[in-house]
Amino acid sequence: MVTRKYGDEVRTGFEVVPAIDLLGDEAVRLEQGAFDRVVARESDPRSLARRFVAAGARTIHVVDLAGARDGRCRPEVIADLARAAAPAAVQASGGVRAPEDARALVAAGAERVVVGTAAWETADGVERYVEALGERLVVAIDVRGGRVVARGWTEDAGLTVAEALERCAAARAPRLLCSAVERDGTLAGPDLALLAEVVRRSDAPVLAAGGIRSSSDLEAVAAVGCAGAIVGRALLEGALPLASLAR
Repeated sequence: MVTRKYGDEVRTGFEVVPAIDLLGDEAVRLEQGAFDRVVARESDPRSLARRFVAAGARTIHVVDLAGARDGRCRPEVIADLARAAAPAAVQASGGVRAPEDARALVAAGAERVVVGTAAWETADGVERYVEALGERLVVAIDVRGGRVVARGWTEDAGLTVAEALERCAAARAPRLLCSAVERDGTLAGPDLALLAEVVRRSDAPVLAAGGIRSSSDLEAVAAVGCAGAIVGRALLEGALPLASLAR
């Protein structure tokens, strides 16, 4: 693998992507992905999307939490948020279990589609989604205790981080999303060691998620070579100003 060199180029091109995690009709933030540990709520996801766009967001990460857990894809939900978020792009996640699901999300208005569980269920899973989506694909590497997890972070996917990255490299996955599950929704800071490992082992751009709470965290994530960061609770609670989205 080739070690990426980012430096000033990434610092100027680094993208802060706000997250809207949907549970029922609300936008929520879960702590460590646990459905019984809601740490932030927003009653109107469409209004939240418009607020993020007004602050300068170019992409909004939309997660259908119940879909991720239950394997149920809801294109109509993505279509609704895509309309609210325009002209920003939507990166859709949650419930994709077949290439047809992913294509339906694109048809609903998603610019990119995040695939985790389905990418790991078979040895050629990543390759199948690269063929189906091309540059629109983001492969989710969700990590707990050094292992990749799936099905809404409720099950072990049977892979180490290194093994997942080998599959992504072999399939030429265009973009990765690395989430530190144990830090997600905690405002405890990013797992920089994990992110540095993923960047070092991958030629694809890496988005970071989990624990980001401040501008200094964003700088640290950029410094290890990530192309962007997905931020949820810190924006909802005001720990990170909305102005961060315009960087």
